[in-house]
Amino acid sequence: MATAETVELGPPHEPKEESIRVFGQIEHELKKTLVHLRHEHNKHEPEYFAATEHLSDSELAAFTADDFQQVRVAVSAYGIHLFGKVRIGALPDEGPAYIHFRAFTGGPDDQATLHSIHTEDREELDGGHSFRAIFTKNDPLEWFDT
Repeated sequence: MATAETVELGPPHEPKEESIRVFGQIEHELKKTLVHLRHEHNKHEPEYFAATEHLSDSELAAFTADDFQQVRVAVSAYGIHLFGKVRIGALPDEGPAYIHFRAFTGGPDDQATLHSIHTEDREELDGGHSFRAIFTKNDPLEWFDT
């Protein structure tokens, strides 16, 4: 299994043709999973999606390939791991307005699959936790498993 320790994640850059192809293949699943993830987290930890609480499901998932703004790629022995940053257009750009996703493809002839949408559970200095799934423009796109 590829991990941050076993595979080098390339530098962030604007999506190019192959990354846009991968995004197009997973776009429907990404939107469906995002809406489902918000519903599930709202049951126990609504803080994950607090930045989107005023958005309908259709507003949350109204992004397109034009909103796909950044990508980082890692190549392993069995394929390409693509990490992407997508802007949710219904949110103000200066605030939390981005999701980070991870996809995988075996190559240009293979169907890409959605691996996950990043959700962060960070332990605070006081021992508490903060949760988020919506990131800012300045949050770096880094390796994640969840």
